[in-house]
Amino acid sequence: MHFVYSVKMMQSLLSNLDAVRQRIAKATRDCGRPADTVCLLAVSKKFPAQDVQAMAQGGQIDFGENYIQEGVEKIISLKPTNPLLVWHCIGPIQSNKTKWVAENFDWVHSIDRLKIAQRLSEQRPLGLKPLQVCLQVNVDGGASKSGIAPDEVLALAQAVMQLPQLQLRGLMTIPEPADTYELQLHVHQQTKKLFDELKSPLSLQKFDTLSMGMTTDLEAAIHAGATMVRVGTALFGRRDVA
Repeated sequence: MHFVYSVKMMQSLLSNLDAVRQRIAKATRDCGRPADTVCLLAVSKKFPAQDVQAMAQGGQIDFGENYIQEGVEKIISLKPTNPLLVWHCIGPIQSNKTKWVAENFDWVHSIDRLKIAQRLSEQRPLGLKPLQVCLQVNVDGGASKSGIAPDEVLALAQAVMQLPQLQLRGLMTIPEPADTYELQLHVHQQTKKLFDELKSPLSLQKFDTLSMGMTTDLEAAIHAGATMVRVGTALFGRRDVA
């Protein structure tokens, strides 16, 4: 699919991409971590495939979608010209949408029920690599957030590890907004502590992904140990509220 895109719009998106990359690089340096230890996940929900195409031309590979139907439409439209893009489902998944996710996405960050994990494994085509998955943890107990309680993560992780078409990679969190850097850091450090505690009992070579931090708190997340930050607004701009 070919998109007609103005030079000004392209330059604006690529400028945003460069600015976010610089933020990530600075935060990584400031806490003494190697430069390549944090992956940028561009959250493209509610933005058109043209914007994803523009970011891809700037070298961005990983894209996150919250809404499954919208995400699948973008994946299908962009695959012919951008076959190397990596697509992450980061929103809640209903049982009637698991087949779409299993057949089209590369990653899922939002698993918090064994039933959904089982359906994803059963419906993942055998010709595709196992679906890379993270468990979503409600680390701060926020009432409006999805996610499993921290004390239930180990049991779910052990069950997910037995599913043949899934590969458990780590944890994801969306904590409640915090007013200060110190509060942001504190909640992210709780997730990092849980992540580290799971490594030994799970004994997984590739339990290596900590998906946390967004536009407003990516610095705190990186300082706490995030390996993947999910950024939307700073890249694409503010979304229309639907």
